[in-house]
Amino acid sequence: MIRIRRGAKATGPASPVALRGPMIAWRGDPFDVGERRALRHEPDAIVAMADGRIVHAGDAARVLRELPQGTTVERLPRNSLMLPGFVDTHVHYPQFPVIASRGAQLLDWLADYTFPSEAAFANARLTSRVARAYLDENLRQGITSAAVFCTVHPGSVDALMREALARDLRIVAGKVLMDRNAPRALRDTPKRGYDESKALIARWHGRGRLGYAITPRFAVTSSPAQLEAAGALWREHPDCWVQSHLSENRGEIAWVRRLFPRERDYVAVYERFGLVGRRAIYGHGIHLAEREWRALAASGAAVAHCPTSNLFLGSGLFRFDRAKKAARPVEVGLATDVGGGTTLSFLRTMGEAYKIAQLCGWPMPAVHAFWLATQGGARALDLEGRIGNLAAGHDADVVVLDLASTPAIAQRMERVRGIEEALFVQMTMGDDRAIRETWIAGRRQHDRDHGPAAAR
Repeated sequence: MIRIRRGAKATGPASPVALRGPMIAWRGDPFDVGERRALRHEPDAIVAMADGRIVHAGDAARVLRELPQGTTVERLPRNSLMLPGFVDTHVHYPQFPVIASRGAQLLDWLADYTFPSEAAFANARLTSRVARAYLDENLRQGITSAAVFCTVHPGSVDALMREALARDLRIVAGKVLMDRNAPRALRDTPKRGYDESKALIARWHGRGRLGYAITPRFAVTSSPAQLEAAGALWREHPDCWVQSHLSENRGEIAWVRRLFPRERDYVAVYERFGLVGRRAIYGHGIHLAEREWRALAASGAAVAHCPTSNLFLGSGLFRFDRAKKAARPVEVGLATDVGGGTTLSFLRTMGEAYKIAQLCGWPMPAVHAFWLATQGGARALDLEGRIGNLAAGHDADVVVLDLASTPAIAQRMERVRGIEEALFVQMTMGDDRAIRETWIAGRRQHDRDHGPAAAR
């Protein structure tokens, strides 16, 4: 007998649990096959989870026949929608305290806000407090996986990884490497950066759902010797990730050209040091030339699109037509880029991505935006098949949206025609209030309606 109940409390990751309600998942990439063929929408679905993985996901009538006897099925409240957890492909957790600091473009913003905030992370107590606050906000926003920049301090990685491990989150993170063009307190050396990163890899990479990212901040703040050391580290640990910045701001690009006059472009700098390839993800990519796009595509490197940051800092407009050119598409994920980005809400981030695409002549369908926020991010991080979809064998990271989270959204939803329009309303009007539940590895860790105690 299958038991169905409403409003079940949180369940530990080893205990089987099944949720029943509408669901979206992915059959393919909408940039390749179009939105209708890519999106899988089940109006009445069951997602069953056990031991941290999804064991069934699909039409409720079919799944009910396959569930073991005695399985409890929790029926979700009206207006719910299950979807994969959001994947943030580029974010700076030490900048969370200075989010929404006014009045500068990239290089000034780094000097005025970023570097002072990161210098404070020499304080271990503050570091742990910010790590907890940042990850708790991720859960509230439905972010279940993230690629995260820490600071130059190894303790900033330790604090984040400890807190992520306790929550069973999938986090890829690393100590920032900077040995020039930064305040003295935030500089390391090529050797120290190499040694500290190597020790952090040994301590955290592959532990639970954690991964290490070799993290030169960008070519401006790492000398050739440090970039060479970063490349050597990646050759020694090829299952790690590389994360950095690329072609965000025209002043930054000009500075890179002066620092590396022999290289033909910005991507060529990273190519020279062996830092371009699969599992390398570069934030922004706004002003790339065609040769650079081709190099990224050929290598398997990915770009993290950071819409709220690009608008807030006046950096420029990301061109999907160039990134996703059919002859050589580049993997692209969506990112908050807090604190240059102004929110950890992925619904708001998708809405801003739509506006940027619209300004560039492409009114992006909501299906494409939700794919970028989930499966696109998984592919950008080379984690397709593990995260970003609701399918058997994937990690049981599930977000439950409330499709009528505010009175304005509720009245708008009365007039929608089909799931595509419903998703568009959510990404243009929704925010954190729409995140009803966040499930991490089969355990409910955020419950909007029942509070923190119920979520544990």
